[in-house]
Amino acid sequence: MGKTAVVTDSNSGITQAEAKELGITVIAMPFYIQGTTFFEDVNLTQEQFYEKLAEGGEISTSMPAVGDVTGLWDRLLEEYDEIVHIPMSSGLSSSCETAYMLAQPYDGRVQVVNNQRISITQRRSVMDAIKLAEKGKSAFEIRELLEREKFESSIYIMVDTLKYLKKGGRITPTAAALGTLLRIKPVLQIQGEKLDAFAKARTVKQAKGIMLEAMQNDCKNRFGDASGKNMYIDIAYTKDREAALLFEQEVKEAFPGQQCVVNPLSLSVSCHIGPGALAIGCSHKFAE
Repeated sequence: MGKTAVVTDSNSGITQAEAKELGITVIAMPFYIQGTTFFEDVNLTQEQFYEKLAEGGEISTSMPAVGDVTGLWDRLLEEYDEIVHIPMSSGLSSSCETAYMLAQPYDGRVQVVNNQRISITQRRSVMDAIKLAEKGKSAFEIRELLEREKFESSIYIMVDTLKYLKKGGRITPTAAALGTLLRIKPVLQIQGEKLDAFAKARTVKQAKGIMLEAMQNDCKNRFGDASGKNMYIDIAYTKDREAALLFEQEVKEAFPGQQCVVNPLSLSVSCHIGPGALAIGCSHKFAE
């Protein structure tokens, strides 16, 4: 069986340094900040991003340039027989659909995975793809197997401030003002295709309790695995890693034996929710 290259984007939380260690390629997502283009983890670090966010600069997300994507594929196909490309969820960005269209002239040598993942759940898909490629699975087989598990994941996110949801037009100024006055900490969810409201909390402690209860309920009732032993349960955060590590201990108490990955949340999501957010995500452990 020929060699299969694995490609993803920086929404997976996999850094450029980690990509080299894993033998994969991570496409850096572009951002426009005050009219200047930056690329995540290339010339824009997590720290620089939050500094610019705090300064109030206009930040917008974008898709990788078409020529950058196809140029990368062309270079990889000089070394590999085929490519499995794992972008962020098609429900959160059009980059997946664009990649799918760009792959059509490659006669099946580039397989684009649309499995509705982002951040820590997308990372797990990438790790599964690496293992499958090492076992000799073709890019087509890997895509089919990953898409079969597309909805076997769940993410809950606590937002610490309503400022950025208001700025992005996701809530009205009145709702933001009232929520700030009441010190509301919204809990959002990603169940496959998009980011939705889930619950409201008054404190960080209450929000963490809501997320843990929701994750326990998903494991028990949705995935039929109350202990979570057949699930990967991971944590993501914006800016405050210390808070995420404290949350990790609570997660491990709720799900004994879990070895959590604790990663910064994708900047593509972070720019809409701001610093201080905490997230918990689960993915079904891959079984062929």
